[in-house]
Amino acid sequence: MDVDDIDSIAVLGAGNMGHGIAEVAALSGYEVTLRDINEEFVQNGYDQIEWSLGKLAENDRISEEDADNALEQITPLVDMEAAVSDADFIIEAVPEQMEIKKDVYSEVQEHAPEHTILASNTSSLSITDLSEVTERPEQFCGMHFFNPPVRMQLVEVISGEHTAEETLSVTEQLADSFDKSPVRVRKDTPGFIVNRILVPLMNEACWIVSEDDATKEEVDSTVKFDLGLPMGAFELGDQVGNDVTYHVLEYMNDVLGEAYAPAPLLEEVVEEERYGKKSGEGFYDYKNGDGAQIPTDVGSSEIKHRLLAVMANEVGNLVGNEVAPVEDIDEAVMLGAGFPEGPGKLADETGLETLVETLDERLEQNGASRYEASDYLRDRAQEGGFYDEEADDDTVEYEMIRVEYPGEMVGQIVIDRPHRMNTINIELLDELGAAIDAFESDDDVRAILITGEGEKAFSAGADVQSMATSAEPLQAIELSRTGQQTYGKLESCSMPVVAGIDGYCLGGGMELSMCADMRIASERSELGQPELNLGLLPGWGGTQRLQHIVGEGRAKEIILTADRYDAETMADYGFLNDVVSNDELASEAFELAADLAAGPPIATQFVKKAMLRGWEDTDAGLEIEAQAFGHLIGTDDLMEGITAFMGDGDPEFEGK
Repeated sequence: MDVDDIDSIAVLGAGNMGHGIAEVAALSGYEVTLRDINEEFVQNGYDQIEWSLGKLAENDRISEEDADNALEQITPLVDMEAAVSDADFIIEAVPEQMEIKKDVYSEVQEHAPEHTILASNTSSLSITDLSEVTERPEQFCGMHFFNPPVRMQLVEVISGEHTAEETLSVTEQLADSFDKSPVRVRKDTPGFIVNRILVPLMNEACWIVSEDDATKEEVDSTVKFDLGLPMGAFELGDQVGNDVTYHVLEYMNDVLGEAYAPAPLLEEVVEEERYGKKSGEGFYDYKNGDGAQIPTDVGSSEIKHRLLAVMANEVGNLVGNEVAPVEDIDEAVMLGAGFPEGPGKLADETGLETLVETLDERLEQNGASRYEASDYLRDRAQEGGFYDEEADDDTVEYEMIRVEYPGEMVGQIVIDRPHRMNTINIELLDELGAAIDAFESDDDVRAILITGEGEKAFSAGADVQSMATSAEPLQAIELSRTGQQTYGKLESCSMPVVAGIDGYCLGGGMELSMCADMRIASERSELGQPELNLGLLPGWGGTQRLQHIVGEGRAKEIILTADRYDAETMADYGFLNDVVSNDELASEAFELAADLAAGPPIATQFVKKAMLRGWEDTDAGLEIEAQAFGHLIGTDDLMEGITAFMGDGDPEFEGK
């Protein structure tokens, strides 16, 4: 079975997750049946979809026509046979109780076609146990969406013990077709990836308060303003639902052991039905109070190390048990929980040796099994971290580019193929990615300047001739993805990027310049996207990024005409920030990069992150903006900026 064979999707359960998943599937063009146990439940879910689609259209996220078409794709039903008998793919999203889900699959089994894939939207329950209720365990997997499905990017695709690779592959392709980011969970384990990190974090926060080691405010201040996470641990618990956290822990405790026993404080709020925002009260008061009012300056390194140690230990458990590699864990937690960096990276920054020592000290003090460091965590602590250390800059051998340090905290990448008009091939993409990583890890670099060698070309584009002679369709797809990912790394890097354009800036070269935050060009420069003249299209992000810079109409003009444009025209179109004389390009580009490098690095990073995410989802961008504003209030850089402003001097930001 291939994803192209999927036309109809059945979503079982019309609650918050179910109707959200149905909406996502319908927006992606699939015929959807939405089923629940009675007419009231299923109609309420349908009404919620209609309301949500209306809001998306009202906010210009989709057109009115798209909203109407999506709603027409959805059929609300109560009868199980009618809901699943023609479905190519079934996503179950009923309440998170094993017996309820098993009963549903027993009924589904009677009516679903033989080819149909079954997927559970469970957040923690065993995929293997659920699959064994059916007669097709090899066609059964987990497909865990995050709330709300319309906005959240992550989908965990979970393998049970019997799941076939084809099932996982098709499910990942389906998530891609939903415009989501699938992350593979290779083994069936409670909590999968994101909840396996978040739930022990929230539980440890409760243990800290239960044992009178700190207050709730001190813990949340540490989490939000010292660790830089989007929410405090108790704030997050109230958002998720403390009853949900408690039930996940109960399941983890049953399957994985005493290390996952719920803390007394968590048991207390659940017994008192203080579930969080949904009940009006949790760890914070949402009825008579203002909810979570978290102080910015009462955190501590002891709390930070303790919470990081618990998260690092879970990363060690997941990687050591081959559930997922650390890169996938970090991606999942950033997408699913909004972490600015993944838990593996955060742990490496603090130092795994420090975190192992924290666990050992806690274990010696109270003997709790949750502080027993995993073997993999200890091994990686000896190796220096979850991630292998990057080679020193002076040991990296670049052949297609030069990496230079012209001063003023600027790192420069020079595309060094003047004999080929600085065209870009796969080897150059690899070197470009390595150079970006090197600058990201260099505390002395706060801005990147990218230029081309010589006066003829910034880059005349992809080295199409060498690529076209050997590339098969599947190879070409991978080449496109490699370029997109490498350019995306430049676009999303934490520091400002300036493109200094001199000469031809065409095709893949112009696509590269689109990933810079600011572009400055010489008067003699020529820019354009000539791919259509070759029977191609821009394949390294140009069809998407250009319209964000110059608008949809201008972007279509540039791409569809395949014309070349002079620098003044492209400045008028809003693509270039400035056009300077040919002789001044090098100095002006460096001065611009140096000016940006002198800015506050933490604030700059947050600006880039909020604006980039806001392209995809305005609400998400606004939330990052709000969280960043709160984080920046407590930084030394802010005080430096205020002091310099009051004294009429120039601030010297240190990124603290």
